[in-house]
Amino acid sequence: MQGVESAVGRHEGGIGLFAGRARRWTVSTGSAVSLLALLSVGLAPSAVADDVQAKQWYLDAMGAEELWDVSTGEGIKVAVVDSGVSETPSLEGRVLAGKDATGLKGGALDDYLSHGTTMAELIVGSGRGGGLKGLAPDSKVISFRVSLKGAKGKGKKAESDSAEAIRAAADSDAKIISMSFGGDLLYSAEAEAVKYAASKGKLMFASVGNDAGKKNFIDYPAAYPNVTGVSAADKSGKVAKFSEFGEYVDLAAPGLNLPHWCDSTFRSYCDGGGGTSAGTAIASASAALIWSKHPSWTANQVLRVLIDTAGRSWPKDKPSDYLGYGLVRPAPNLLKNRGNPGPPDIDPLTNKKTPGVGSSPSTAPQEDSSKPASQPSKDSADKPEVRASASRSDDNDQLWMVGGGVAAAAVIGGGALAAARKRRNT
Repeated sequence: MQGVESAVGRHEGGIGLFAGRARRWTVSTGSAVSLLALLSVGLAPSAVADDVQAKQWYLDAMGAEELWDVSTGEGIKVAVVDSGVSETPSLEGRVLAGKDATGLKGGALDDYLSHGTTMAELIVGSGRGGGLKGLAPDSKVISFRVSLKGAKGKGKKAESDSAEAIRAAADSDAKIISMSFGGDLLYSAEAEAVKYAASKGKLMFASVGNDAGKKNFIDYPAAYPNVTGVSAADKSGKVAKFSEFGEYVDLAAPGLNLPHWCDSTFRSYCDGGGGTSAGTAIASASAALIWSKHPSWTANQVLRVLIDTAGRSWPKDKPSDYLGYGLVRPAPNLLKNRGNPGPPDIDPLTNKKTPGVGSSPSTAPQEDSSKPASQPSKDSADKPEVRASASRSDDNDQLWMVGGGVAAAAVIGGGALAAARKRRNT
């Protein structure tokens, strides 16, 4: 199929089998969307919640009230490339229509899964109507709808609609592109769209995937250069068992035990959600808070400060396979002015110069190739345990706020293994 470069080493000879499937969404392990829910798209959203904000543990852990005294994300727009975003009471006045790339019934403001709406609320929700409260509540979301697993039918261009949406997001006035989806296949059109977005000065986040127990193969677009791959961690800093690991994990964000919309009827929230999807949304919101405080910074500088101030105890030049450069913490910058933004035109992930804003790479698709991408395999199928805990080297020792480092250890078969990796190259 044109546009698919590779099954990336895991599905040799199986491109025809997997190429046409829609992207996965990564809301949580065990989540499912029923056929009845999918048939109910179009019902008016009405938040019916059991104090969901009290279950957003990371707001207290990250010191959100203190953060909002400094920045609420005002002036920043976040492109949510997902299943669409429906306007719930919590999102009223906070969502703009971008592009629907699916060819499905409805448009960018019709969420056929409830997944994109949950992500949008985690970023910009006001909390009205008992809904989720966003970490960057005065930012705005622009919805770009793509085909994800669970869609009722497939778009006309299911294998490439993500590329179309990413390009549209790159051409919008959103500064951040949040992509809580992924798949095993490298699409040349999608890869080119990511390069194009980087050249337009966009800061991109994507979920690394929730299948560590089955395959542990970090998803695209998280595995593309210039995209920040986000894993999921709990309140104590422990990485989720389902969170995929490897050299494309760049940051970790809250992603366990979070409420989410149950289905596309938008009648109630369900408990126990999260996943690397939620982590991606919260990382995007964290970037929005910092960028709002420093509007003259570039995407490279915002990301570099997130990396510089992330919670970790390991050397910054040896990021963890599980938590990357560490736990996302906007507090050190917002409250303590920490973090060195560095050069505006050097990507901190690749350490290479990025094209200036306004320059554009070729829009022609790459030729198909059977050459697999270089994702490392693990000798053991067992998932190591990685835990982070706060130290008291600062006047505030809360892990997700402005505390000192975190301690991480990976344990396999009773022996300690230092988690280190190479950085990706363009």
